[in-house]
Amino acid sequence: MTTVLIVDDQPLQRFGFRMLLESVPDTEVVGEAAHGAEAVRGAAELRPDVVLMDVRMPGMDGIEATRRIIATGGRSRILVLTTFDLDEYAHAALRAGASGFLLKDARPEELLAGIRAVAAGDAVIAPALTRRLLDAYAQHLPRQGVPDADADPRLRSLTDREREILVAIGRGWSNGEIAARLVLSESTVKTHVGRVLAKIGARDRVQAVIFAYDLGLARPNSTT
Repeated sequence: MTTVLIVDDQPLQRFGFRMLLESVPDTEVVGEAAHGAEAVRGAAELRPDVVLMDVRMPGMDGIEATRRIIATGGRSRILVLTTFDLDEYAHAALRAGASGFLLKDARPEELLAGIRAVAAGDAVIAPALTRRLLDAYAQHLPRQGVPDADADPRLRSLTDREREILVAIGRGWSNGEIAARLVLSESTVKTHVGRVLAKIGARDRVQAVIFAYDLGLARPNSTT
């Protein structure tokens, strides 16, 4: 059973999400919150598997609420919902520790699958959307030179193959794409990805992508 806390300042939106989530047997809504401060309190008290987080709310917004929930080190993972696929607020929420984001007009089955994926520790951003998001993110990277990637001890802990996998993750490739390009089975790729995440201390693929960008291992439109 996946437990969910719904956070949105619109009562009708919360009602719609609750109706959808309560229509399936493997998901339980344990609470609702109308703004960020309530979300932080609710996450601490209810310890949901997933917080379904709106971004634009009065008072404390979803970005700050995400940052505070993640900072507690608790079990809850954050799935951000946004109106626009390159919403700058959703991008900031990912940097704050969210495990991914979906559009509010996503199909019901996409939202349910996204919640299950986040609860299982995966990210919920399609590879093509990851690339677009990171293209926007990369515009804000320092332009003077490339960071000394090898100076980071986390990177030095990776094997050559694991570094290849990290670079591929940074390019927004799915496990299937990595398997095809590196001539590996998907199960082997999944194993490598898990080891990479553990060694660099990333909660999910989103954090691994940001790690790769911060170290200069991936850049927009990088395909080779």
